[in-house]
Amino acid sequence: MSPTETLSANQNPVNVIYSGVAGTGKTYRLLQIAKQYSDCLPTIDHQMWLTQLVSELSWREVVCLILLDKKTRQKDLVKVPEIVAHEFFVTKAAQNERLKNLNNTVWSVLQTHSPVSSQTVSCDKRASQAYFDKDKSGAWYLLADSLTLLEGLQQQLTEYRQAKQTSSAQPIRNERFSMVSFHQAYGYEEFVEGIRPVLGAHRSGQVSYEVQDGAFLQLCQRAAHDPEQRYAMLIDEINRANVARVFGELLSLIEPDKRVGTPNAMSVTLAYSGRSFSVPANVDIYATMNTQDHSLAPLDMALRRRFRFIDCPPQPELLATICVDEEAVDLGRLLAGINSRITQTLGQEAQLGHAFLFTVNTLAQLQAALVEQIIPQLVQATGGQLKMLQFLFCDEGQPLAAQFIQDAQMSSQHAVAQDAKAYNDTAAHSHVLASKGIFASSNMGHSGYVINADLLAGTGKFVQAAAYQRLYL
Repeated sequence: MSPTETLSANQNPVNVIYSGVAGTGKTYRLLQIAKQYSDCLPTIDHQMWLTQLVSELSWREVVCLILLDKKTRQKDLVKVPEIVAHEFFVTKAAQNERLKNLNNTVWSVLQTHSPVSSQTVSCDKRASQAYFDKDKSGAWYLLADSLTLLEGLQQQLTEYRQAKQTSSAQPIRNERFSMVSFHQAYGYEEFVEGIRPVLGAHRSGQVSYEVQDGAFLQLCQRAAHDPEQRYAMLIDEINRANVARVFGELLSLIEPDKRVGTPNAMSVTLAYSGRSFSVPANVDIYATMNTQDHSLAPLDMALRRRFRFIDCPPQPELLATICVDEEAVDLGRLLAGINSRITQTLGQEAQLGHAFLFTVNTLAQLQAALVEQIIPQLVQATGGQLKMLQFLFCDEGQPLAAQFIQDAQMSSQHAVAQDAKAYNDTAAHSHVLASKGIFASSNMGHSGYVINADLLAGTGKFVQAAAYQRLYL
């Protein structure tokens, strides 16, 4: 549904899944649709903003974000227990299902990204870029010269604070939608109904168990009592849960011709409460699906019978053009070139969405996006195959110094020959890669790969526009 469409209470129910690869704006579409089911602009729950903020960040970025948050609150020095207790860190740990050794995680990040010249930090293996240092009291702070590298995180922090302030204000009424994000543990009990513990004061604090309605049932009940308005169930990442288990017996009821008041109307007896239930005709269902997730294949036909699928392809035309050494680098053409080669070798479902580069406005941000997001994504898609990775980045026939992805053995030999201080030791080079979540690989008989050390450091050929312009091809 477009933001300009007018809703009618008498229109046929809408069941739509927006499908596409990661980073193509599917969730953004849900947020735009939500506006059509509200008398005014919708707000987003504080916890949802928090979850979205940290979900794509590395541990290093999360720690940087926490220190930026503390710094803007006039506190430059922060100790490790404060970092571990911060809501950003707590949320990231919960997402990664991390319950133990959290202090060790923070110490590892801080020490790895400390400067070699530090007088207070002793660390054998350090990343190429330093962000933190420690004073004699054991409190950590951000290095002044790292702040320019964190402009993107600072912007995200500003947006998060604005969203948090909005969500804590007076709630906006008349929102006729419910938005949920599916995940592996999400089930029938959260979506339809389930037995949940209730702490009752009248029972002297004893716990009792009651059947409670889930998000979809609650929305349907509101819609049934307001037949003159349309309501929407918005499901982000429908592919991440077991859809058959989440919907249960309602999987048939959501079909447009099975709704209340239609010739083929159906009702079922709910599993826990035993109530008779039908889905109102004024409830629409919108969902997003990542087509790179093949776990839905067995359920694909069942979903296609009940939903219209709308493809959301990458839109490189939305990307900016940045200036590198007084020359233009067209990010749209860059993405289109990479995706063309991805399609040739891996198929359309392995393409990169425009969101990977949507916030890129500088050369440093482009380098970070390549090293921390795009290359890891393609390493996973290709199984780390050197030749395929080099094809995707047009490295074939290029001098070693200009290659984005290098043969690990050749790179090591070249580093020794050049006596490169940061990369002449294979273990040190591996540590630099590991600090960014990237590892040299050797599998299926293919040579191991490494990311060009100059790309990691933002030096050499990678300060020139030509290095990125050749990706247009």
